[in-house]
Amino acid sequence: MEAIVADALKQMIPSFKLGIILYHHIVVDDSPQMLKGRLQLFQESIYFDLQETAIADIPELAEWRKIFKTIGTDPSRYRPSSESLYRRIQKKSFISTIHSAADVNNFFSLYYKIPIGIYDLDKLEEPITIDIGTEQDEYMAINGRTVNFAQKLVSKDMHGPFGSPIVDSKRTAVTKETKNAIQIVYLLPSMQREQCEKILESMKNMFFQIHGGEAAFQLLT
Repeated sequence: MEAIVADALKQMIPSFKLGIILYHHIVVDDSPQMLKGRLQLFQESIYFDLQETAIADIPELAEWRKIFKTIGTDPSRYRPSSESLYRRIQKKSFISTIHSAADVNNFFSLYYKIPIGIYDLDKLEEPITIDIGTEQDEYMAINGRTVNFAQKLVSKDMHGPFGSPIVDSKRTAVTKETKNAIQIVYLLPSMQREQCEKILESMKNMFFQIHGGEAAFQLLT
């Protein structure tokens, strides 16, 4: 799979980093009890932590808000998905189980405090470009709303935009019928290469343990 970070984005954020994890021949199903339990317990732990720590004081979430501001996105109107998850938990609106792929995604987004998208690879046509969107870039999101991506981070394939660190599209959503998938991991610019690779390896391994198949990752800088 050919994936590139657009020059305009690199110029605006020179240390921008992105992880791509490809999965082939996977089985997506209801989450095993182990994953459901870990996701629930972790959310409860975060909820109690947020009684003492303001979301604005969490460094990883603050760094992503800064990225949004740099590219022209109002982070109070369009939040990074990782921050949205934390705000839900703060209100005790815990994230319920969806299916194994989405649950792994949400778990790691909470754990590393970064946005992560997962997409059905068979619904995409390469190359994939991660760029700053224009007025022409919009899609129907998984929440049923049409979102415009002008001055927002967006991922595009040959058919148009399909993903972002805000909300993903219905067009490329992973379901229990998905056999091949791609994860886009929005790493922090402040992370060192070794740290990024450890995160991607950890995510790849857990996803593989649950879904089988084959998996490989690459780091885009």
